[in-house]
This record gives sequence, structure tokens and C-alpha cells, in this order.
Amino acid sequence: MKMIKTAVVGAAGYTGGELLRLLVHHPNVDLLWIHSNSQKGKKLEEVHPDLIGDASLTFTDEIDPNNLDLVFLCLPHGQAKPFLEKHAFVEETKIIDLSTDYRNESNGFIYGLPEVNREKIKGAQKIANPGCFATGVQLALVPAIQQQWIKSSLHVTGITGSTGAGKKLSETTHFSQRNQNVSVYKLFTHQHLKEINQTFKQLTPGFDQQVLFVPYRGNFSRGIWVTAYFPFDGSLEEAYEAYSKFYQDAAYTYVSKNDIDLKQVVNSNKCLVHLKKEAGQLVIYSAIDNLLKGASGQAVQNMNLAFGLDEKTGLQLKSTAF
Repeated sequence: MKMIKTAVVGAAGYTGGELLRLLVHHPNVDLLWIHSNSQKGKKLEEVHPDLIGDASLTFTDEIDPNNLDLVFLCLPHGQAKPFLEKHAFVEETKIIDLSTDYRNESNGFIYGLPEVNREKIKGAQKIANPGCFATGVQLALVPAIQQQWIKSSLHVTGITGSTGAGKKLSETTHFSQRNQNVSVYKLFTHQHLKEINQTFKQLTPGFDQQVLFVPYRGNFSRGIWVTAYFPFDGSLEEAYEAYSKFYQDAAYTYVSKNDIDLKQVVNSNKCLVHLKKEAGQLVIYSAIDNLLKGASGQAVQNMNLAFGLDEKTGLQLKSTAF
């Protein structure tokens, strides 16, 4: 297969930088452009020092739209749509957007959750990469949604590392605020609920239960831990059978009967799912790296599917076990 001529727009931030770390070593990618309005003229290693020696690239605020097979958009939310309106890429160029701008499928983008939409993603021209919390919550629950086990309000909590807030400093991302601290934000109103409910209704059109989601800011850099629970009359074995069947062909989502922890997935593209049955409730834990399976790793997974590559190409990463 020919090399995929690729550009990354918004390549100076956390998700853009993580994407570059994957793409410079991807065997099928020819990385031509790294775009940033704020870092124009700087060499790759000046912005991402850990990439010294990995590629000879310079940041630019311009892109030639006529000679690209693929463009990744790693822009802040609300900026992807104006960028595409301003830059007329040729019809053959595939677009993978990591912002919230196109996650509603009425926009003409395929929602890029491979565990649900793998066949749609294959050969797709435009893909909306899921959000980080949305990925963790959906992978914890989509088998249960498909089985129509949810009969009442769904209780979900999730805690995310500080990189989930992006590279730009804010009051809640300073070390002195985040360290040795936990706080709730966007109680029951998180923006990822829209795409979560969209997927749940795709799997079960009549789904109309409330998803009561409590997001927490964690005092660590990377990772997302989700806990969800609901009343369940079946057995734990029945639940494991349904989950294992749903994910039997998934490239990176694994159902574990052993207890899981966050370090098992950090620096990897894996999602781990673990189930418990307590007090009449089915309790589901899921764990992902918010920058990889929750963002840039999943974007590369979607690229592989869209270009007919093995789904795991360029994603054989090592977790941080200790």
C-alpha cells in the first residue's frame, strides 16, 4: 500500500502531540505538515522535546490542501468547523476530527467508536473521533444497552487526569490546585452526554433513561476510570457472557474477570472492562488512557480502519505497570 500523505492541524497541544508520537513511527504514514498558529516556524523538538531525533519537521500555519490523503484536526472545540470552511480540501482527502464539532452524525461524519461502528468507519471519508469520557462510559455500557438491561436512571461516575483539560493553563489545572485534590465539574451536564446518548439510541432506539453522570477531576496526569451501575436480575456469569460476546472481535477492548486498575491502560490504546454483582446491582468498571484510547490512539485506530490497514498498526504500545 502507498504511504498515507498526512497533516496534523493543531499539533502543538496534548492530543496533537500524542498523535505525532504515534504517526512518526507509523509504517504507513508520510507526515508532511504539522500545523499550529501559535508555534509557526519552530522545529518539532522545540515544542515536543521528547520527539528529538524522531522526525525533521517544522510547525507551519499554512497547509497545501491539494496533496493530502488524510488530515487530523486536533483543534480546540468549536474551531474545527471554521477551519474546514476556510480550507477547501479535495474530496478524496479523509478528515478525522478530534473535537466535538462533528460528533452528531447529521453532520455527515461517521462517529468513530470502532466497537460499535467498525463497518461504517471502514472506507469512511469523514470521521468524528469520540470524546475521552464518552469512550470510557460507552465501552462500559454498550453491551448492557444492547441487551436492554437498563430500566431506570443510569448512575455513572468518572475521574480523569489533568491532561483531559488540554494544554492551556486554567485555575483548575495548576499543580497547586490539582495535586492532592479531587473536585466535581459539569454535574449531570457534561458535553459528552450528547454523543453517549446518541450511541445508546443507535443500539436501542427506544432508550430514554437518564444518564446521571458525575465527572471528577483527578490528581494524576493520564487516564480515565469509569464506574457505572444499575439494577440487574441476572447473574454475573450471564453478564460476563454478554460482554465477552459483544467485544469478542474488538481490537483493544478487553473484558477481564480479574480486578483492574488504571496503570494497566496508561500509555496504551486498551480499554479494560470489569464486572461485579453487588446488592442487586450490576457494577461495571472501565479504564482507558484519555490521550490514547480516549483521543489520539483511537484516531489512529480509525485511520487504520478507514485506509484498510490492520487495526492495530502503529498502536503496539506499552502500558505503565509500575
